[in-house]
Amino acid sequence: MELNIDTGVEEFSVNGRGVLRFNPADPNLYHRFFAAGKTLEQYDAELTAALGQLGGDEQQRAAAGLALLQDYDGRIKRLLGEIFGAENDFDAILNGVNLAGVGANGRRVVQNLLEALTPILREGAERRLHAAEEALNVKQQDGAILKEEVSDDEIAELVGRAVEDARGLAG
Repeated sequence: MELNIDTGVEEFSVNGRGVLRFNPADPNLYHRFFAAGKTLEQYDAELTAALGQLGGDEQQRAAAGLALLQDYDGRIKRLLGEIFGAENDFDAILNGVNLAGVGANGRRVVQNLLEALTPILREGAERRLHAAEEALNVKQQDGAILKEEVSDDEIAELVGRAVEDARGLAG
C-alpha cells in the first residue's frame, strides 16, 4: 500500500542542472534558513581570518588557501543539507561549484544562492499567512461546522504563528 499526501514540496531547477526540492511554506524550513544567517556570517569571518593568517611561500599559501576554501564549501553545503533536508545534495545540485567561488556579479556563490532563495521563502510565508487568514474567515462564516473540527484556540495559534513568521521574514 502507498500513502500519498500533499506536503507542499516544490521542485526548483538550479541553473538548468540540479533540482532543489522543498516546501517554501514550511515554517520549520524558513526558521532554519533565516537562523542560519549567523552561522554563515561566522563561517565567513573564520574563513577571512584564516586566509589572512596564511604563511609560507606563495605555493604553500595557495595550497593552504585552497584547502580552506574546500573546507568552507563543505561546511556550508552540510548546513544547507540540514536546512533543506539531506535529500538535497548541494554538491550535485550546484554541479560541484564551490560556494566560496565568486560569481560574475563579484559576490560569493553562497550569497547568490541565498539571495535567490529568500524571495521564494518569503512568498511561502505569505501563502501560509493567507491560508491561516482564510481558515479564520471560513471559521467565522461557517462556525458551526468548523467548531466541531477546529477549536478557537487552534485557529488563534495558527494565525498568531503565521503572523509572527511573516513579520520575522519581513525583518
